[in-house]
Amino acid sequence: MLHLLGLLPLGIIVGLVAAILGIGGGLLYVPALTLVGATPIQATATSLLGISLGAISSSFQNWRSKYLNTKLVILLAIPAMLSVGIGVAIANRISDNYLLYGFAGLQLVAIYLINLRRNLARSASLPRYARSHQTTTTTTTTKSVSLPKVTSIGFLAGILSGLFGVGGGIVMVPLQRTFLGESIKASIRASLGAIVLISGVGVTQHAMAGNVLWLPGLLLGIGSLIGGQLGARLLPKLPEIWVQYLFTGLLISLAIYMIQTAMS
Repeated sequence: MLHLLGLLPLGIIVGLVAAILGIGGGLLYVPALTLVGATPIQATATSLLGISLGAISSSFQNWRSKYLNTKLVILLAIPAMLSVGIGVAIANRISDNYLLYGFAGLQLVAIYLINLRRNLARSASLPRYARSHQTTTTTTTTKSVSLPKVTSIGFLAGILSGLFGVGGGIVMVPLQRTFLGESIKASIRASLGAIVLISGVGVTQHAMAGNVLWLPGLLLGIGSLIGGQLGARLLPKLPEIWVQYLFTGLLISLAIYMIQTAMS
């Protein structure tokens, strides 16, 4: 019971850190859940429940503001919804140790991907004259988007979502920007919209396998919503270099923790 009481403030911390670092909660939910006694497969499944709450909230606001590109969301979500079952099936069949090692590896890859995302965002925000000597990529509309590229991005995101309990945004955002030419903001919004559908399928399939811890997931999710609001207000006040160092140090520390857990 004490563990459960601690999940709400833990969710607030996760939401706060996730908002400051510009990442989804999955990279932080899974280690947090293992700290309170969840098995790796339970942490993976329950993480998706918390992620879905945050994604629904953000996507609803984007939809109300008419910023959500629903066609791109659907094009990303359909292959991901089909492939998430592959990730769930793999997660149910491999040992806890391999799942932990894999998650640790994902966190190290995340350092590169999210720094790439930040660099893309910084490049996109440069004044037009500063980009005149750079190779520019215009924002691609959904009419000219390469279907094989969109399908591949969604397919990969779905597998990672089901396997590791992450939303898939860590992959979808930089890949949309790099291979589809979408703006960073459009990529983030489309990713969040797709995550609503992806995590919903993942939670359903994990629930059918009995992996989801419903009360812990809801407590973490509610706490994360609160922390996300706080983090969004705090982020503009923090120097970007501090955020970058915090992000890198945190994920390296969590990767080491997951490896140590796997070896114990």
